[in-house]
Amino acid sequence: MDGTNAAPEAAPEIVIAGGGLVGLSLAVALGGAGLPVVLVDRDRPDDKLGERFDGRSSAIARGSQQVLHALGIWDELAGEAQPIRDIRVTDGRPGEPASPFFLHYAEADLGQGPMGWIVENRVLRRALYRRLAALAEVRLLAPASVAAATAESGGQEVRLADGRRLAAALVVAADGKDSRLREAAGIRVWHWHYPQTGLVATLAHELPHEGVAHEHFLPAGPFAVLPMPDGEDGSGGGRVHRSSLVWTERSTLAPAFLRLDEAAFGQAMERRFGLSLGRLRPIGGRFAYPLDYQLAERFAAPRLALLGDAAHVIHPIAGQGLNLGLRDVAALAEAVVDQARLGLDPGDPVVLERYQRWRRFDTLLLGVVTDGLNRLFSNDIAPLRLARDLGLAAVNRAKPLKRLFMRHAMGLVGELPRLVRGEAL
Repeated sequence: MDGTNAAPEAAPEIVIAGGGLVGLSLAVALGGAGLPVVLVDRDRPDDKLGERFDGRSSAIARGSQQVLHALGIWDELAGEAQPIRDIRVTDGRPGEPASPFFLHYAEADLGQGPMGWIVENRVLRRALYRRLAALAEVRLLAPASVAAATAESGGQEVRLADGRRLAAALVVAADGKDSRLREAAGIRVWHWHYPQTGLVATLAHELPHEGVAHEHFLPAGPFAVLPMPDGEDGSGGGRVHRSSLVWTERSTLAPAFLRLDEAAFGQAMERRFGLSLGRLRPIGGRFAYPLDYQLAERFAAPRLALLGDAAHVIHPIAGQGLNLGLRDVAALAEAVVDQARLGLDPGDPVVLERYQRWRRFDTLLLGVVTDGLNRLFSNDIAPLRLARDLGLAAVNRAKPLKRLFMRHAMGLVGELPRLVRGEAL
């Protein structure tokens, strides 16, 4: 029988399209709660675990760490996660000392331990795959891709590119910012492209970072140096102090910086960051990512939920992209699991409306804040420079306001799903 005309396979409760970090996390959350799930991903797991696949590290806020702990994977990550003890926010220009006005967050300000952790994406991905392999309720189809999903009475028929068909009560679009499922559902997006590119690399430096994360604002955009655990330098030279670089540069100039040799690239970094960590040099690969803002007008359609980048893309200025996606995971998983445990339809409009209502305001607010910060700081206009420097100093002195900002950045404000509170589903 031709695969295209074959009857759909026995219906799982959920089909997740896209096996990125948030898609994997949702599969682990739902599978761990006993719901049958099919995860469809276009890439083989082995291909996604290599160092050349994704050179990024992610800032894991306290709320996101509690999600990962509740999902049963944090213990595997903890030894390769660098705690963030302090965050220093400064303003300046390349080749000049930083402004004397600054903002300093310290874990002692709240007395709750680290404000977050820096974890390499490949390390997080590896832990998610291992947890996924232990869940009999989750079936991974990879490499495979969803070609179409058609709403039918009581469910969705999902057609894969190879002709296989699946039946599902709910389809989750975790297929990225160019989501085909979102487009097919007729969900529009608000979108603009920043004239900036994110350059990502791992740095080796002479002096220990002491768990300090630096966000140094420059006219081209933020220049972030984020602490990582010590590791191999990649050339057989032994262990070195490491940090993750997220360098926002004008898109017209970014290709030229990528082409620099190791010495020249190190000098360009030192000109922007200084020598507080000693001499800097890149190790491993360098990666470039175009920067965008994007927000879907709706996070749901009949029997379809948007997750992660399919729903929203924000500027990396505050390192909140993955945290936003993990809060999506926590909210959607709770809404679906609560419904399923009552013996009710997990794809019911009530479930999707609960999820959309829960996530919409948080996403919109964070998107507006990150966009506004990028526009405020990514320029060299003298009156704005003065205003923002005075603003940094004012917030630094206002301890109650600073603590509130810290709790927001840690993902601990608002109506928190159980997973974000560190509780099991």
